[in-house]
Amino acid sequence: MSSSAKTKRATVVPCLRYRDAPKAIEWLCSVFGFEKHLVVPNDDGTIAHAQLSFGNGMVMLGSATKAQNAFDRLIQLPDALGGVETQSPYLVVADADLVYQRVMAAGGKIEMAIKDEDYGGRGFCCRDLEGHLWSIGTYDPW
Repeated sequence: MSSSAKTKRATVVPCLRYRDAPKAIEWLCSVFGFEKHLVVPNDDGTIAHAQLSFGNGMVMLGSATKAQNAFDRLIQLPDALGGVETQSPYLVVADADLVYQRVMAAGGKIEMAIKDEDYGGRGFCCRDLEGHLWSIGTYDPW
């Protein structure tokens, strides 16, 4: 793939729900390095919709609320499923060891310790403060 194709915006954007979305946004920005692209708060302090950018990628997230909309009824949080996830966003980072240290310092749970991969790159898996599973490493599949 050409380098110009790599600079395009991502066309796959994971969507997540958090019980404390404002806290999750701050954690994801300070620990993983996301940047707030758009944050739409509700009057009650929950988050209606947020977009966090990371390089040319993005995640969208919002608050999991008791008054569920149609999308919320289709998705469960990890703790409601015994910590099991059916997907894991992967972040391509320049320095996996640095992010690994930040995750540990910020209370994230390391699920797979950092290591050099046979296929190239260095990475690890962790959970954020609400149990979402993240894969992070230097391997760039492009």
